[in-house]
Amino acid sequence: MTVNMGKLDRGFRLVVAAALFTLAAATTVGDGTWLEWAFYGFGAVALLTAAVGNCPLYSLLGIRTCRVS
Repeated sequence: MTVNMGKLDRGFRLVVAAALFTLAAATTVGDGTWLEWAFYGFGAVALLTAAVGNCPLYSLLGIRTCRVS
């Protein structure tokens, strides 16, 4: 799996993941609502893509935010 995300993109996704996990934990709508699970799901995807450095959507669209080595 090739890296197609730069450091800035990965850092931004880490911040977004932290914000989404915080929103999911702080949601007052109730435990187990679809909104809470959506926040956890999107946060997990953001965290995983940031950790791996590869975004499948970027691969499909031919986008690279990292320098070619």
